[in-house]
Amino acid sequence: MYLSGTHIELLNSRIVRGQVRHALFDFDGTISLIRAGWQRIMIPLMVDVLRDTPRGRELGEGKIRELVTNYIAESTGIQTIYQMIWLAEKVAEFGGVPLDPRKYKHIYNERLLAHIADRLSALREGRTSPVKFTVPGAREFLAGLCARGVRCYLASGTDETYVREEAKLLGIVDYFSGIYGAQEKWEQFSKRLVIERIVQEHGLRGEEFVAFGDGFVEINEAKAVGGIAVGVASDEASPGRLNLWKRERLVRAGADIVVPDFREHEALLEYLVGER
Repeated sequence: MYLSGTHIELLNSRIVRGQVRHALFDFDGTISLIRAGWQRIMIPLMVDVLRDTPRGRELGEGKIRELVTNYIAESTGIQTIYQMIWLAEKVAEFGGVPLDPRKYKHIYNERLLAHIADRLSALREGRTSPVKFTVPGAREFLAGLCARGVRCYLASGTDETYVREEAKLLGIVDYFSGIYGAQEKWEQFSKRLVIERIVQEHGLRGEEFVAFGDGFVEINEAKAVGGIAVGVASDEASPGRLNLWKRERLVRAGADIVVPDFREHEALLEYLVGER
């Protein structure tokens, strides 16, 4: 079922509306398109590493790629270091000698930063508009939430230093009461911890909290505290289109609502929060 006259898919009509006070957003793929294509960096890295193990040579590249692709689909939104811990564990399971997960993360970050270097320099130098690398309607939606008194937070599995810089480049920092990302001591951060802290510190009921994201993690964690979960099935390669693959996994994760982006921000704001 869709909200009348929109592409806003309503999967759970039982949510309590009009009570939202705090909202948490994932960053990459939910708001930012700066790192679009990161999967095309991580998947080949993991495939190459696992292929060069005794078990990997037996399985062949096709089965390894399927294993890796499925894992990344399920783990989108967690800290990168945990994905690299998984890789190290698989190397050992496949009879190889793994590197320290931090080394794998370093290799991945180097490759990804090379992939997005032109985008970052264009933004830093003002040669391109932040709009080009922002999910359609996201800025307007954030502005609308803030205007209605909703406190917004940003939480990402990407290193916090990168998240802060990239949010600044997109010109959206001022919309957030808190920006959180992966830490060197990774055990001290997770989206679960951020969500639980927000809910506990502000004494929120479930319907007063909403999370927006394009991955399993933020959807699952929002539902774990009884909150509202909005899946953003953004097509990062073709902004403005619905990514059917993302939609399927967001539905499986338990999203209450699925949107392709935030172009219909006024309708979504009115549905979730109410009029100003």
